[in-house]
Amino acid sequence: MVFSSPVLKLYRVAFSLGVCAICVISFAARADYSSHEKAPAFIQKMVEEHGFAKEDVISWLKAAEKKQSILDAISRPAEKTKPWKDYRKIFLGQTRIDQGVEFWNKNQEILRRASETLGVDEQVIVAIIGVETRYGRYMGKYRVLDALATLGFDYKPRSKFFSKELEHFFLLAREQKQDPLSLKGSYAGAMGYGQFIPSSYRHYAIDFDNDGTADIWQNPVDAIGSVANYFKEHRWKKGEIVFSRARINADYDKSALNERVRPHLSLDEVIAMGFSPVNTQLSGNEKVVPLLYEGQHGKEFWLGFDNFYVITRYNRSQMYAMAVWQLSEELRYTYERQLH
Repeated sequence: MVFSSPVLKLYRVAFSLGVCAICVISFAARADYSSHEKAPAFIQKMVEEHGFAKEDVISWLKAAEKKQSILDAISRPAEKTKPWKDYRKIFLGQTRIDQGVEFWNKNQEILRRASETLGVDEQVIVAIIGVETRYGRYMGKYRVLDALATLGFDYKPRSKFFSKELEHFFLLAREQKQDPLSLKGSYAGAMGYGQFIPSSYRHYAIDFDNDGTADIWQNPVDAIGSVANYFKEHRWKKGEIVFSRARINADYDKSALNERVRPHLSLDEVIAMGFSPVNTQLSGNEKVVPLLYEGQHGKEFWLGFDNFYVITRYNRSQMYAMAVWQLSEELRYTYERQLH
């Protein structure tokens, strides 16, 4: 195609502006977090409180990339966008159950030792790893640095929290002798088989095979021990009840449903409020919280006990806790059935 001189000039201007627009978009995606308005205070803290070299922190922040996909993902987690009947399907498929039993068989002795020494039911350990990463198959595609920098500097609702996690991440990388530019995880910066955020990694990950390193990125032994240790530290009670289905009276107290607090009502109290447990082998003194979910066949009423609350310390979603527990029960049933 041949252009006259004025048209050609306009074409060249338009092309030049287009290239500039692409450059701006590319620059925005590769935001230099070392020059972010929040960066000076963060850099100073890492240097003065933790003894990092200033040039190292600056170089890491320069290398971090802003990821819009991370900002999009954190604004629509499945726990907040799906009803229970759809959320459940994500984690209770037959493939995840079969893979869980395979993982259990492969790690029988480690799981038994973790259960005996740390006081956590084997099926719950397996279920957590199954829900989080399909037993190590999917541990996340994002660089942890990108995730935590994006959320720490550009996600206003929880900027303070994720900035703290970025701080923990640099400390963790130094402690574990890892390159902070290479570690990958979820869009929220969670890592390894059990998807520990950096602060949880530093507080709860353990060296369960005694090789001198607490490695939950590549080592399923340490991952199993670390998940169990997390539950132990949050006061899991091995072998005790987690949930019970509940029947309701016509005049049940709706105000008590789905409170995001530690179970604080006695079983006798909630019975008086119109909720009766299907499980009758209880004393009446147990602390519970009544729950309502929209299930496949309508409303489901449940009572969550202290162990339910412990699962929500791993992930604050009550539906997450229910998914973990139901998967753990399916795993236990399937695993025990193959033994006979």
